Amino acid sequence: MLTFSRINRNIRSIRRYRNILGILIKYGFGHVVEQLNINYYLELGKKIVTLGTAPKEIERLTQPERLRLAMVELGPTFIKLGQILSTRPDIIPREYADEFRKLQDKVPAIPLEEIQEQIQRQLGYPVAELFAEFSPVPIAAASIAQVHKARLNSGEHVVVKVRRPGIEKVIETDLDILMGLAYLIEHHIPTGEIYDPIGVVKEFRRTIHREMDFSREGHTIDRFAANFAEDETVYVPKVFWEATGEGVLTMELVEGIKISDFDRLAEAGLDRKIIARNGADAILNQVLVHGLFHGDPHPGNIFVLDENRVCFIDYGMVGRVDDDLKNQLIDLLVNILQRDVDAVISQLLYSGEVTDEVNLKALKRDLGELIDAYYEIPLQEINAGKLLVEFIEILTSYQIKFPADLMLLGKALVTIEGIGRQLDPDFNMVEHLRPFMTRMVRDRLSPTSLSKELFRVAQSYSALAKNLPRDLKEFINRVNRNKFKIDLEHRGLEKLINDLDKSSNRLSFSLIIAALIIGSSLIMQTEKGPMLLGFPALGILGYSIAGFLGLWLAIAILRSGRL
Repeated sequence: MLTFSRINRNIRSIRRYRNILGILIKYGFGHVVEQLNINYYLELGKKIVTLGTAPKEIERLTQPERLRLAMVELGPTFIKLGQILSTRPDIIPREYADEFRKLQDKVPAIPLEEIQEQIQRQLGYPVAELFAEFSPVPIAAASIAQVHKARLNSGEHVVVKVRRPGIEKVIETDLDILMGLAYLIEHHIPTGEIYDPIGVVKEFRRTIHREMDFSREGHTIDRFAANFAEDETVYVPKVFWEATGEGVLTMELVEGIKISDFDRLAEAGLDRKIIARNGADAILNQVLVHGLFHGDPHPGNIFVLDENRVCFIDYGMVGRVDDDLKNQLIDLLVNILQRDVDAVISQLLYSGEVTDEVNLKALKRDLGELIDAYYEIPLQEINAGKLLVEFIEILTSYQIKFPADLMLLGKALVTIEGIGRQLDPDFNMVEHLRPFMTRMVRDRLSPTSLSKELFRVAQSYSALAKNLPRDLKEFINRVNRNKFKIDLEHRGLEKLINDLDKSSNRLSFSLIIAALIIGSSLIMQTEKGPMLLGFPALGILGYSIAGFLGLWLAIAILRSGRL
């Protein structure tokens, strides 16, 4: 019963567990549910899992398709999880990631009265006092939020993003259950540990909490505005903090042209080549200069304003690139474009992404083949997005994991390059990337950067020297007090303990059955007590119980697949 305490046992969670497991079984994942041994942990006195076959029309679908449909039926938390996993082909198979990209979280709008009550609850004032006008018809309705147009008392036209009432409780319950299921998957499904389900749920919890806090999104927008304050090619909408809170975000209404609406762009006299260049430069500046980038730059989230300015909207999903990751990324890109396989592998080893289990010889061979395929192609003609996708596919086939932000960056670059090629068939991301990389490498080697790095290293050594006597003293004191201990982790030992636990339980069960049979046989010999069909009733009862328990044990062993 080691893992039982990890499962949230309140009634709401248990009902949701049943709902989730029922939907998974409906879409043909009963065998997975059975492997989780979920009945054993919940012990409700009622079998919650009724294994059976999925309907014929569902059986004809592929597993990724069935899992996507199950996520849609499971609701907003699982849809968000699927959308995030669609950006992580390094931790789930490519066919699942491709299928999860189809997930949409458009839902029916909730009544205006509930939205108005939510705004008053979040901001402390009724809608009539905050806004001169408030459109009763939403312009967008998603699982987490609903968006309305409005006009402030000061006259500015705005959009108001309102978090759905009660969505926090739904998501928190689902997150608890997801963590419980992740734990069971990791411990009961042989290949579960490879995908690190607990790590995935922890990362998802952090992401969705960040996305539901609209004041955090408002601060992110302000930071983007500060980063591009001097850039006339990029426009960032204004946040109105007097009408913004944790569950409500009020932003400037941007009246632009969607970047994929080529007819209107032409009517407005805008230049598609310049727009493509401005969009690519905006993303590369976000990544390589500011270290904060828009994580979902699809055409619906980019508008074009006068003078070919680009404007990103919806900053709920952003990625971060710190200085260390930025330097690693630049080195990696330089090495790929210079077709230096040894340097690429050295870079991966240095960054700690390659474990001891990876077959380095085979990895080097596959990367070499990839680079050879691009060897005769001039850099100006290389599709950077396609190259990046193929590079990631090779690394993921060796189960090399990436930071979540790096995967988000890969998706953003592929998306923005695709938009750029639609706007301008001659557009090439490498052409835009090379000057940035050259400048970043030059900046990194400049006297100012080197002096900063030296100062940082000196600070680290200074702190080490300062703390060393204290740490040594603490170490010696612990040894003297017999308090010194070393924590050792033996990988795979938990599975061994679990198997031993099961074996000892079965052995104990067998001893009880044997004792019942022997005792019943002795009673049969005495021919005393109440009789049934000419035999002692107590003996018959003992045989019956032993037979039932023996049959139960045999079924359990057969179902486990281990005779």
